[in-house]
Amino acid sequence: MTKIHPTAIVNPKAELGENVEIGPYAIVGEHVTVGDDTIIHTHAVIEGFTTLEKACEVFPGAVVGLRCQDLKYGGEKTYVRIGARTVIRECVTVNSSTGEGSATILGEDCYLMAYSHVGHNCRLGNDVIMANLASLAGHVLIEDKAVLGGLVGIHQFVHIGTLSMIGGLSKVIQDVPPYALSDGVPCSVKDINAVGLRRHGFPPETRGIIRRAFKILFRSGLATSHAVEIVKSDLPKIPEIVHLLEFISQSERAIGR
Repeated sequence: MTKIHPTAIVNPKAELGENVEIGPYAIVGEHVTVGDDTIIHTHAVIEGFTTLEKACEVFPGAVVGLRCQDLKYGGEKTYVRIGARTVIRECVTVNSSTGEGSATILGEDCYLMAYSHVGHNCRLGNDVIMANLASLAGHVLIEDKAVLGGLVGIHQFVHIGTLSMIGGLSKVIQDVPPYALSDGVPCSVKDINAVGLRRHGFPPETRGIIRRAFKILFRSGLATSHAVEIVKSDLPKIPEIVHLLEFISQSERAIGR
């Protein structure tokens, strides 16, 4: 049974699933779709062409789906899509995209802590965590299971690899490779994300191969192209190494070494 507080403002054209809860003074706009079992707390604002999949939770003061902060935006129809079970904590902002038909996308089971910000055209994979006040400029791509520490700032068009962890207060202006522990101003690779890999069930053998790859790529002093060739020739072609090398080859902003 859907529960809407009498002080909430819900446009009659909004699409609400089953067992949705909307708290006091919350606002849900005309083109919003809210999935089953989703909770929208007091004073949250959901506007624009925004879709929340099932079992999401939006906390007080969060603002999702309003027009982006891109000065080139010309009023075109754009979207926000948020995956199932994603949690958006207090005062988080998720902007709509820029460019006709484009979308800002958050995957499933993401957790955005208080005051974090997702800019236009960003794409987050599944299980991404953004700690308090972490901020993404436009067009940032974050792969599954990445973790951003508090007050991290990500430059536009940066690519963050899967299972990477970025330390708090870091300034990220270059791509962060998969499985990396990165930190600093500017941010650079410090080590493998050993704790994250262990928590996600990566066996010691796999972690050891990734560590060897990191030593060659980021500690040997070799040019990236030379280091990549050594990794290709000397290390087993396990899926994690294949993905790491593909990530580096496709990097447009280079890696913070």
